[in-house]
Amino acid sequence: MTPDNELISTRPSAPRPQKRTSTRRRGSAVLAGLAVIGFSAAMIAPTGMAMADPAVTEDTQTAFSLAAGETQSITVSVEGSKIEPIVRSGFDVYVKPKPKPKPKPVVASSDSDSGGSGGGSAPPPRYSGGGSKEDWMSAAGIAQSDWGYVDYIVSRESGWNPNATNSSSGACGLVQALPCSKVPGNGYNPVDNLRWGNGYAVGRYGSWASAYDFWTRNHWW
Repeated sequence: MTPDNELISTRPSAPRPQKRTSTRRRGSAVLAGLAVIGFSAAMIAPTGMAMADPAVTEDTQTAFSLAAGETQSITVSVEGSKIEPIVRSGFDVYVKPKPKPKPKPVVASSDSDSGGSGGGSAPPPRYSGGGSKEDWMSAAGIAQSDWGYVDYIVSRESGWNPNATNSSSGACGLVQALPCSKVPGNGYNPVDNLRWGNGYAVGRYGSWASAYDFWTRNHWW
């Protein structure tokens, strides 16, 4: 038994087939991996180039090209022409005016004259004395030649009533003086009233006769 063991140990060992086979397999796997990597690179490279530098043709339309196509080109020629400055038209502002203050009422001053010649005063006292129209005309300084004209006018104006008053106009006395305050003294006193009437007839018409003519044509004087 011992010699057999020695013979076996002295012989060179044969290569193991399993190790050679695994080496080949590894080499094939590496080659296959390189092939896959190369194929993938070949597929990716054109795509990357296309993304990095896209080919633009004449028919390609983009948002910028569409917007640029609709723009208008405006050319302004200023040679030999005068450009006037733009003048803006103004506008009016309406301000509502403040209402004017209402005038304060003026209180008429009272007249202490007993004749009542001031405006706004109490009416003069009514005549209560006696007398005739002839006495009154004589006392007023009217010429007797004018008594007929005076009688005609006074009869139609007041009926020879010294206290006659026109309710609408306020005229008073024998000759219906208007306003009554114009009569110096008392408008209802027949002598004062006729004296004022004498000055009015001569001053306005020139004479009692002319005043009479006017009254007959117009029914007032």
